[in-house]
Amino acid sequence: MVVAGEVSGDLHAAKLVKAIRQSRPGADLGFFGAAGAELRRAGVEAIVDADHLSVVGLPEIARALPMFLRAFRELKKEALRRKPEAVILVDFPDFNLKLAKSLKKEGLKIIYYISPQLWAWRQYRIKTIKKHVDLLLTILPFEKQWYAERGISHVRYVGSPLAREVHPSVSREGFCAGHSLDPSLPVIALLPGSRHKEIVRILPVMIETAVRMMEKDRRLQFVIALAAERHRAEVEEAVRLVGEEGLKLPEKLPIVAGQTYDALNASDAAAVTSGTATLETAIIGTPLAMVYKTSTFNYKLLRPMIDIDHFGLVNLIAGKRLVRELIQDDLTAEELGDELFRLLEPEENKKMRAELAAVSDQLGHGGASLRAAEAILETLGI
Repeated sequence: MVVAGEVSGDLHAAKLVKAIRQSRPGADLGFFGAAGAELRRAGVEAIVDADHLSVVGLPEIARALPMFLRAFRELKKEALRRKPEAVILVDFPDFNLKLAKSLKKEGLKIIYYISPQLWAWRQYRIKTIKKHVDLLLTILPFEKQWYAERGISHVRYVGSPLAREVHPSVSREGFCAGHSLDPSLPVIALLPGSRHKEIVRILPVMIETAVRMMEKDRRLQFVIALAAERHRAEVEEAVRLVGEEGLKLPEKLPIVAGQTYDALNASDAAAVTSGTATLETAIIGTPLAMVYKTSTFNYKLLRPMIDIDHFGLVNLIAGKRLVRELIQDDLTAEELGDELFRLLEPEENKKMRAELAAVSDQLGHGGASLRAAEAILETLGI
């Protein structure tokens, strides 16, 4: 049984399923659970469609509670009926930790892939990991030691599934030619996230930033990069609303879907919404500013619970504030524009690219999905 609930988790889970099959080509292995598009393509039977489970913010989660409860009941019912060899839970901790507790009490073996970020907040959840998870597979270099210091030994560090797997498919020149951009002029990528609320709250600031920056330098070019085509309508609507507010939009503002790596590779700098995309940007080596904005209610409620010096994964791995973090009220068109202009300066750009290469090197050297697969199969004796 495999349970993923977000776009990035669905992608990593799909790679894991493929790696498990690759590791045991002759075995008769079946998979079911909560599956998004990538897991379904990998042959996982979707008891629950995970495409709509990605919700951020307490009010939003509260409104979606009936959907989550229904998904929980359906998954538990199928798990008890089918008695899988293992339940592989991928990220998505608010849902998956509760499922781990419930299914472990029923005698099922629980494997958790991509550790919840307990080192950042809600450390009380470590009790659930200790009691209800049989094997925890971590992807960040400092996590195994962090758990060991707290008395948890059933942890394996497998490396990031992004390491050596984030590759552009076309050159800068090829990407620019396909989207009417001039490769001899600066290109800036805007990554507004994959959730509806992120697009609504963050993209307008990004677009205003682009407008303000182009008022100062007409040579600048911008591209909006989306993880999936299904977000295009939301993005186009956000762009239209910004235009109705009186801002003169750039004549060219291409929106690309499913070409994030190519867009980043073609860009001189990027504004990237906090999450997996920041690590992907670091691996590609594009200098970036990390941004995030949620509702005022969510921020005031959740901020006191977060006990780390840096929000961004890039900064956490670097151990310093390598990438500027523009969070909540700090995310303004003026602040973001100033930072992007700074990143376009040749010396700053060169310096950050070198430091991002060092961060990328710490993520491992590829093969994380296969290592995770072998750890799972070894645990199951398959």
